[in-house]
Amino acid sequence: LPACATPETRIRTALTNAGLSKPVAGCMAGRMVDRLSLFQLNKLNGLSKLQKKDVRQISIDEFVKRTKALQDPEILGVVTSSGVICAFQ
Repeated sequence: LPACATPETRIRTALTNAGLSKPVAGCMAGRMVDRLSLFQLNKLNGLSKLQKKDVRQISIDEFVKRTKALQDPEILGVVTSSGVICAFQ
């Protein structure tokens, strides 16, 4: 069933699993699917594996730091801009 999920749903779930709050993850996922390729979205999906054992929510700043590990400037730019916009909505 997860393979049938839309890219936005998969990214929203990955962002939540990585520690972002559900409202921020939903907002960011909607913006990211319009701006990144499926390959880039799959790379982002891998960030959920970086979740710490502590299940508290992480800040946008911490998530951006994790995103830098992907070494993709376009992903980093989209995550940063989406994070800033979604954090204030």
